[in-house]
Amino acid sequence: MQVILLERVAKLGAMGEVVKVKEGYARNFLLPQGKALRASDANIKAFEAQKAALVARNDESKAEAAKLAETINGETFVIIRSASDAGALYGSVTPRDAADAAAEAGHKIGRKQIVLGAPIKDLGLHTVAVVLHPEVQAEIVLNVARSTEEAELQASGKSIQDLAAEEEAAAEFEIAELFDDLGSAAGDEDDE
Repeated sequence: MQVILLERVAKLGAMGEVVKVKEGYARNFLLPQGKALRASDANIKAFEAQKAALVARNDESKAEAAKLAETINGETFVIIRSASDAGALYGSVTPRDAADAAAEAGHKIGRKQIVLGAPIKDLGLHTVAVVLHPEVQAEIVLNVARSTEEAELQASGKSIQDLAAEEEAAAEFEIAELFDDLGSAAGDEDDE
């Protein structure tokens, strides 16, 4: 099926292009979302008449998206989840969770705008892409932690595994000191 794109669609084309797509993609996604029109002579003429208004509306939404991208690009949002001692989450962080965290911070981001490369299933800092407009993209950081204190530690650059290793090393050091003290006390008794 041939359609006229009413806006830029990733991996398909720019506004105004006539492209050939599969029937189901056009019928189920492009046409209902208002992203395209069937490529008939009447629709081509109607598009040419509306082109200036569509371009102006696209430029306006692109400018708004660029403004929002400037404010959120590189921003960190904290998501509190329960996890094992090894740092594996019980479940995963979804785009909806990221959108909710952004909304709590006062930013209006839809869950469909957040693109996760892979499911987030462990604690730590995760960089996530946010597509605000077909031509504007930003990156945010999700700080997934078990508590706000843990989130602050992760933000300072320490991972949960590093903290666990430090605690284990400190415990081993205390045990070693205790045995050294016991050994020196036993040595004192032998001298007498």
